[in-house]
Amino acid sequence: MLSLVYRLLVVPMSNTLTLDTPLDMHLHFREGDLARVVVPLSAKYFGGGIVMPNLVPPVDTEERLHQYRREIDALVEGTGFTPLYTLFLRPYTESELKKLRPFITACKLYPAGVTTNSESGVTDLSKLFPTIALLEEMGIPLLVHGETHGFVLDREKEFLPIYSQLATTFPRLTIVMEHITTAAAVDLLDRFDNLFATITVHHLLTSLDDILGGLLNPHLFCKPIPKRPIDRQALIAVATAGHPKVCFGSDSAPHPRDKKECCGCAAGVFTAPIALQLLATVFSESGRLDSLQTFVSDNARRIYPITIDRKVIVLENQPMVIPDTYGPVVPMWSGKTIPWRISEVNGL
Repeated sequence: MLSLVYRLLVVPMSNTLTLDTPLDMHLHFREGDLARVVVPLSAKYFGGGIVMPNLVPPVDTEERLHQYRREIDALVEGTGFTPLYTLFLRPYTESELKKLRPFITACKLYPAGVTTNSESGVTDLSKLFPTIALLEEMGIPLLVHGETHGFVLDREKEFLPIYSQLATTFPRLTIVMEHITTAAAVDLLDRFDNLFATITVHHLLTSLDDILGGLLNPHLFCKPIPKRPIDRQALIAVATAGHPKVCFGSDSAPHPRDKKECCGCAAGVFTAPIALQLLATVFSESGRLDSLQTFVSDNARRIYPITIDRKVIVLENQPMVIPDTYGPVVPMWSGKTIPWRISEVNGL
């Protein structure tokens, strides 16, 4: 990966890049001490973002939602960042959803046990169809962690027929395939009008080889696992082309260092404070800096839709050394030099 970083450093690029209200449509903010470290790092550079509900216990009741909202709202106060909250999908009544609708942007479907804190997720999707029908009726998007429990490289591919089933059964429901990692998922996008996707920056920059090809790199281990180089190229192609059905979601997932550098390494890559700089690197490498605004903001505002206060971020083509740590969390590519840095917030 060092060779990739060096190669990107020497590619001629524009000197500055201005982004209007960048959004992160897949964030893990955690709670307590860890939230106090990581939330301000997203709030500083993004206009808003979708906050995941897979906590312990999950965000799936009125009391739990408002408890979590109070914590996060306090942490972003004065930053110009709008948190967009989600519910952990379970069977809900119409009255429950109507009461919670003003406070949420989406519901999140986790198959039981496929990722961090998903043990209480879905085991029988058909039992959730009445609730999903309510989401369709009420215009609440369904965000999906699309993996099975099969062989690790096939888990997303095996889940694709379930996306097809959902898109066909609920044609007016906005369905977002979260953090897609395969060329097959990219191909599925255009088969259904109501199917969309988020893509992470770490899946644009790494393949399975970066995690396992040399010494094990625990800080790149995540779920879904990065796949083959051909899959990474498909993600880069669709993201940098300005495809209208994909948007940025970092899936930035912080864990304390001792939970990553250990036996039973926790899944998650922390990119929140360097995501825009890394995205500028990917898009400039592809000669498509002009498409980054679409990927990181415009598409999301249309897909959901959402209204966010304006925040303007200016990036400069000047080297930045990624810090070794942010509090107890080690970021992706810690200590490496990347070619872009953020020079101004709310710059016009």
